[in-house]
Amino acid sequence: MDEAVNCNASNPISSTFKLARNKMNDQFADGVKVIVPTGSLGAGVREEEVAFGLAQGAHAIASDAGSTDSGAAYLATGKSKNNRSAVKRDLTILMKAHAEKGIPIIVGTSGQAGGDINLDWTRDIVTEIAGELGIAPKIAVLRCEQDKDTIKRLNAERRIKPLPPQGPLADYTIDECDHIVAVLGVEPYVAALEAGADIILGGRSTDTAVLAAYPIWKGAPWGPSWHAGKTGECGAQCTEDRESSGVLLTVKSDGFEVEPLSESNRCTPHSVSAHMLYENTDPFRLVEPGGVLDVTNARYVPLDQRRVGVKGSIWEKKPYTMKLEGAGGGQYQTLMLVGIQDPDVLRDIDGFHDRILKALYQRTRSAIPAEDLGDFHISLRMYGWNAMTGMPLPEGTPTPPEVGMLFIATADTQELANSIAHACNPYFFHYPSVMDKELPSYGFAFTPADVPRGQVYEFKLNHIVETDNWTELVRTEWIDLSNAKPLEMQEAANG
Repeated sequence: MDEAVNCNASNPISSTFKLARNKMNDQFADGVKVIVPTGSLGAGVREEEVAFGLAQGAHAIASDAGSTDSGAAYLATGKSKNNRSAVKRDLTILMKAHAEKGIPIIVGTSGQAGGDINLDWTRDIVTEIAGELGIAPKIAVLRCEQDKDTIKRLNAERRIKPLPPQGPLADYTIDECDHIVAVLGVEPYVAALEAGADIILGGRSTDTAVLAAYPIWKGAPWGPSWHAGKTGECGAQCTEDRESSGVLLTVKSDGFEVEPLSESNRCTPHSVSAHMLYENTDPFRLVEPGGVLDVTNARYVPLDQRRVGVKGSIWEKKPYTMKLEGAGGGQYQTLMLVGIQDPDVLRDIDGFHDRILKALYQRTRSAIPAEDLGDFHISLRMYGWNAMTGMPLPEGTPTPPEVGMLFIATADTQELANSIAHACNPYFFHYPSVMDKELPSYGFAFTPADVPRGQVYEFKLNHIVETDNWTELVRTEWIDLSNAKPLEMQEAANG
């Protein structure tokens, strides 16, 4: 049994972990069961799958709700990639399950990025649903957004370290961030559960921690708990039929089990073990706040046609660190897109790219005064050829039947980016690959041809911060509707 417990004397809930280990065998002889209804809240919880998990005796519901996969804009702006109605639909199903069975709901990386604006957006949806259902859950909101002065202080104390390919952190980089979050591990969730939370809305968190927290609170070993969380983080992605939504995790004293929430689906040792490679370059070790999950000696065994059992996962305690993510807005962009079937272009795509790009720069500099241009950039991406990498293709690569050429002008203002696109429009539409021939015409995708894209957002921070006590970077806000009358609940829902 994995006994490596990630707590220390300064941790205010270390005693919670010690007590929890003593009640695991008494209360959970069949294991701690967690419904993971979907890989991302808003992606489509299935009511019948949640009902299946409840029928199996689930003790909690846990789901991730966001990611950095779609870029920095969601942290920088506080917006969610998933629309409000989709998130409300999923949360309504889960909150009905909570009302029926009394089991807690745990949500991580709320509102896509887990910043304060994202959290508030999700909180408002939850209180709105509570008013509509006439229920009064005790809600914990785990805030992990950091102010710039705090990050500068931690940096001055040399407690912030860069992750590749970043270098040492400078104060001006901190100032460029619109929002900064510290990524949560299991500890804030365990503390909220211990304090009686019915619903936990977490800020930016590791996907794994959200799912591992409840079993760890109930005394399950850390190795199997973290490994179960890693396996179930994307819902049914660890199953054979990824068209379904969720899985049921059962963490026991010597390992864990996983099965689909859809009775027509199944898990296999391959589908379960393969998920360790999801967003992880090492198939055996996963770094998390306060430790490393090591599955080098894990064994995956089919228990029946649908379930897989896993044993041998261990948790290695390490000095406690939390990842910092910071995002901010930069310059502005305007796009144009044409489709090209001209045979001369297709016979020499790389050469055409270089020639027209040079011509577009010359056209821009001749059409717009240098003092107005400032720091600008033009790029072309040849979709159907090498748009993803921008690298030359191996000699002998077959000529495609067509390519899409995407023009991107980047400048200090939207108006300037638009002006660059307007200046380049004729060249972008008619520039020939062979100068002695008649001018070709390429197919504009839109009219007007130029599409203002708006501000460019990027991640500025990719660092870790060392801490002896996670509470210095986390604030827990409580919303208790238990004493509210229906009208007051509806007013709370309406802000």
